[in-house]
Amino acid sequence: MPSTSRNDSIPQVWRVAILGTIAALPATVIINWLPNSEVTLGGGVMLVGSLLAGAVAVTRSVAPGAAGFRGGFLGGVSAVAVFLVTDGTTVSWSLNLAVFFLIAVVMLLSVSPVFGMICGRIGGWVANTVTESTSAHAS
Repeated sequence: MPSTSRNDSIPQVWRVAILGTIAALPATVIINWLPNSEVTLGGGVMLVGSLLAGAVAVTRSVAPGAAGFRGGFLGGVSAVAVFLVTDGTTVSWSLNLAVFFLIAVVMLLSVSPVFGMICGRIGGWVANTVTESTSAHAS
């Protein structure tokens, strides 16, 4: 009999990416408290969230690059959403500006997953290195 659990409807790699995205929110706020730091929510989710998603992915037998790729996409979506909520209401939209904005969104959503994938692989590498180092010292 198939499971009716809500947890099974979301693939594991997306769950890891969402977990990394949620964990990146407080990390981004803390990084933003540092002097001369101007981390945006989208950038923090794209980089820190993907890094965390890659580290978590290794522990759950998920490809860290795939989790980071999805985390980067979520970071790009959150950057666009934050812009629309904060600055999008004050902009006087014209046809040229709307076309430029759509082109910029497509470019952002094309590039952010690549940065996320790179950060996800770095996070997975760090998690593997720490795990191997810890297990080598324990034995």
